[in-house]
Amino acid sequence: MRRHGDHARVLRRGCRAEHPPVPADRLGGTIQTDILKEYIAQKEWCFPIDPAMRLVTDMVEWCSTEMPRWHPVSISGYHIREAGSTAAQELAFTLKDGLTYVEHAVARGLDVDDFAPRLSFFFNAQIDFFEEIAKYRAARRIWARELRETFGAKSPRSWLMRFHTQTAGVSLTAQQPLNNIIRTTIEALAGVLGGTQSLHTNSYDEALALPTEDAVRIALRTQQVIAHETGVAGTADPLGGSYFVESLTDTLEERAYAYFQKIDELGGMVEAVKQNYPQREIADASWALQEQIDRGERIVVGLNAYQHEDEEPLALHRVDPAMERKQVDRLQTVRARRDATKVEETLGALKQAAGRTDANLMPYLVDAARVHATEGEIVETLQSVFGSYRETPVF
Repeated sequence: MRRHGDHARVLRRGCRAEHPPVPADRLGGTIQTDILKEYIAQKEWCFPIDPAMRLVTDMVEWCSTEMPRWHPVSISGYHIREAGSTAAQELAFTLKDGLTYVEHAVARGLDVDDFAPRLSFFFNAQIDFFEEIAKYRAARRIWARELRETFGAKSPRSWLMRFHTQTAGVSLTAQQPLNNIIRTTIEALAGVLGGTQSLHTNSYDEALALPTEDAVRIALRTQQVIAHETGVAGTADPLGGSYFVESLTDTLEERAYAYFQKIDELGGMVEAVKQNYPQREIADASWALQEQIDRGERIVVGLNAYQHEDEEPLALHRVDPAMERKQVDRLQTVRARRDATKVEETLGALKQAAGRTDANLMPYLVDAARVHATEGEIVETLQSVFGSYRETPVF
């Protein structure tokens, strides 16, 4: 189901919580639902942009009334950075995505303070240590300012930027993979010093395969050493006041607002995405970085400098092919046991509601999930109304 599988995943979790019953207003959690970054960077979509934005807004609205403890959108810069963006582009495009979701929810009639406290972010931690710290600081400042001044948020909880950080997968090398432990440690420390609330550290062998248990353990121990032995988590904004960090924060903030202005001139983020503006900016930045690496202007240890010719191969994790057959069997079992008539009825109701612009589709999606309609069936039903999306290639 690709990224709109996020909607189906929250539905399945909610439906599982009904057995035994747990009231929806007591369920807590976070789901990504960030469709704009899919068009910009990760390239996983099902529908054209406008109906996809409708689904995001439907979820924000529905969660505000039915699941007030649920975080309906995790706005992701991680994939934008992994696609090759600069720090300034990750900052600008991620925040503009988030502000666009706020715009749509407010236009739907929601009070910003009713949903903004449950919006969260997901950033990349790249290898340029001070730039990353400044990026997070600039993000927090911009978000608080825009929620207060542009959207009139009154609650301090609406001004807060809650964000998760994951170290940069794209910074890992297949050559001398143990060097990746060092890279991950530096990136994780930048995330902590920048104010992240939660952290994921990548495993050193992820440039080669899914991680082994030993690699995952080292990634976990990296976090634990930072948390318990370094003392860096005991102070909020520990580098605040540093001339260099403050200046770099100001610079990144200025670059982000320059992107905001360009995006607004194009008609907003949705229109900018339709015109391939952020996609082209990221592609150009990625190309420029690769050229620097290829020319040796940017050193990547073990890749284009300090090579070691006699590397011993790592023992890699191998996925058992039987897992695929097991999952297929589970799907076939569900289809055999469910009430096919109810599935058709709920999918028919979903299709009819999708054709009405005033209908929030979440109740119809929940009904379909309750009778075990599959993700593929739900997507095909919506595609019969919305159509599919084909990206214009960026050259």
